[in-house]
Amino acid sequence: MVAIVLITALIALIFSFTNGMNDAANCIASVIATKALPPKVAVAWAAFWIFMAMFIFDTTVAATMGKGIVDQNCIDVYVILAALLGSVLYIFTCTKIGLPVSASHALVGGLIGPVWFVYGGQYLVTSGIFKIVAFIAISPLIGMVMGFTLNCLFMFLFRRVKAQKVDKGFRRMQLLSSAAFSLGFGGNDGQKTMGVIAILFATAFASNPDNGVMQLLYGNGFQAAQAAGYTGFFVPTWLKFACYGLIALGTVTGGWSVIKTLSDGLSKLYPTQGFCAEASGAITLILTAVLGIPVSTTHTITGSIIGTGLTRGIKTVKWITAKNIVWAWILTIPAVIVVSGVIYLIMVHWFGCPVKVL
Repeated sequence: MVAIVLITALIALIFSFTNGMNDAANCIASVIATKALPPKVAVAWAAFWIFMAMFIFDTTVAATMGKGIVDQNCIDVYVILAALLGSVLYIFTCTKIGLPVSASHALVGGLIGPVWFVYGGQYLVTSGIFKIVAFIAISPLIGMVMGFTLNCLFMFLFRRVKAQKVDKGFRRMQLLSSAAFSLGFGGNDGQKTMGVIAILFATAFASNPDNGVMQLLYGNGFQAAQAAGYTGFFVPTWLKFACYGLIALGTVTGGWSVIKTLSDGLSKLYPTQGFCAEASGAITLILTAVLGIPVSTTHTITGSIIGTGLTRGIKTVKWITAKNIVWAWILTIPAVIVVSGVIYLIMVHWFGCPVKVL
């Protein structure tokens, strides 16, 4: 059993890496589109600030992913394994074809599928799922409105300044907005896999507290935290380093087809628009990370880019590309629910994986 737990944790860490690959576009698309930074420098800059988020944010999003989607009594290593396999398969496919999808929503769908297919809908945490699904619409709308408003404000403030001078100033300011967005990305997406692995280890440790490996990976830290009076959702320190490190590494590797889609596939960006898109996205991500709401960085930055593009007219937005992205958003959770649910049924019926008796 411990071997399966470790293999599942390894797949979860691979998921964190693929999350960084797909969502690298979110952090660096604007700075590449406006030529504020060369592509390789941009990914290194983003990766650094994604990792720095570990030292700034609490694990509120990890707690939501670990406890706020499905009943903890249903969770075992096989449920999480099916969830991860379905999520990784979906994200890898979308990254290859250049679709910027939400890795967080893929993971949500991955957790729902096995529980729903085998245990039933009564074991889903509907309040948590509703909050996540609601932000599929809310987060891009917030980004769109804020991006549009900020851009209109700067257009008014600098209306008498030469365009070249404005562009030069905002290219420099994009270093700050890109860093802030990367921090928000790390604080949100960096914790999602972390929460799943933490609940996996907590379940494995509870069922076998004397196992030396589980003591080393989870038990010692958990018991020390309890002895110190900590009663919240526990995430081992080594796991924080691993998840933030891998998502940053995935960003460096980058899904370049996705980066191209967001950097020039939605709307042509100038430095002012790039700054406004990143700044509005960063505010949204940081706020939701503090509140513990797992939102999609893909949805947020896409809405922000469209919002800034609208300041130059409706026709400046490439609505065909936007339509394809929105369809990918809508289909992500249902598609991964089916994929992970089928994988779990195959594991149960063909490979004889045990199902918990509730």
